[in-house]
Amino acid sequence: MASIPLAERLRPQSLDEVIGQQHLLGPGKPLRVAFESGEPHSMILWGPPGVGKTTLARLMADSFNAEFIALSAVLSGVKEIREAVERAQVVRANSGRRTILFVDEVHRFNKSQQDAFLPHVESGLFTFIGATTENPSFEVNSALLSRAAVYVLKSLSDEELDELVDRACIQELDGLDFTPDAKATLVASADGDGRKLLNNLEIVARAAAANDQQEVDEALLATALAENLRRFDKGGDAFYDQISALHKSVRGSNPDASLYWFVRMLDGGADPRYLARRIIRMAAEDIGLADPRALRLALDATETYERLGSPEGELALAEAVVFLACAAKSNAVYNAYNAARAFVAKDKSRPVPEHLRNAPTKLMKELGYGKLYRYAHDEPDAYAAGETYLPDGMAEPGWYQPVPRGMEIRIGEKLAHLRGLDRDARKNAKK
Repeated sequence: MASIPLAERLRPQSLDEVIGQQHLLGPGKPLRVAFESGEPHSMILWGPPGVGKTTLARLMADSFNAEFIALSAVLSGVKEIREAVERAQVVRANSGRRTILFVDEVHRFNKSQQDAFLPHVESGLFTFIGATTENPSFEVNSALLSRAAVYVLKSLSDEELDELVDRACIQELDGLDFTPDAKATLVASADGDGRKLLNNLEIVARAAAANDQQEVDEALLATALAENLRRFDKGGDAFYDQISALHKSVRGSNPDASLYWFVRMLDGGADPRYLARRIIRMAAEDIGLADPRALRLALDATETYERLGSPEGELALAEAVVFLACAAKSNAVYNAYNAARAFVAKDKSRPVPEHLRNAPTKLMKELGYGKLYRYAHDEPDAYAAGETYLPDGMAEPGWYQPVPRGMEIRIGEKLAHLRGLDRDARKNAKK
């Protein structure tokens, strides 16, 4: 048994032994009802690593006395899919038993590989259970997704991980004990991943045995475990969830939350250059002209990072994050830009009015190009009141609406004044 990993030795043998996922497994909850229904159905189990996806699939097979076939999309291809189908056909022909086909990391299969399951799911040859750490809305074919219920599994809480440590120490590790601080550190090292917790615990247990220690303290943990980074997948949901949290914290003017998510991403291995690009985008999208310094500071921070590198340059990026979080907010330019793009995309190609066209040749001048154009610098206050700059027949769209915050207060006041001059000029032109 010692050669079998601790995580496998502690794999639950019944639903009641499962730690966590009570939102799915509690009395009357969806997965509990599915187990008690007497009729299995295809499903996608979506959640981070080490939260019990494989365990639940195995328990489903046990609950329904079904043949259990497991594939890994990382290691399998068309050949393995074909063999699984043939095996399910043999099982049904020989014993009439159901088959549950479990596909781990199903998002790694391409469209054609995922499509290969469809006819067999529809015929009832097997019940399909897919496990994925990625959002199935994007990674699983819509046809397969429509035939499977999606259950979202959550990271294990510190309390649940604490319970898992106790169970492992009692059942498998001869009553190994921890100081409160050491136990808290061990739990934190797992970052919600039960498998990672048990792997770390197994390493620590070996170190304790080698040192002839029955109680694990912080010093032993430090020597037994290497530095553990937070869960972070540069191409996965955790990445985009965290950058979303950073952006929303800056937009929400919370500097502490902004710093937290910024540091979390650095701690998880995010490329500071990527974060710098996102910070520049935040300055343009959420601060805009309410504080034009934000964009310049974001660019300066990016340049500073390029000069200094890590870790010194990361402080400049942190400064930009805090400045953006504290700055006045405006998405007026962002909204105006999107509105203009939408309008142009569906509008016809309107010609440039003749008075706005250049006239570098005699012919163009004879055609009236630029003839009625009023040079703004020659007008009072350098503003040609009543002049039009949009295509003929196009109404003023009013896309840019300054917000009453930061510098856009002054911009709004100026634009209101200029619009007033335009109205006066047009009234006078009609007299």
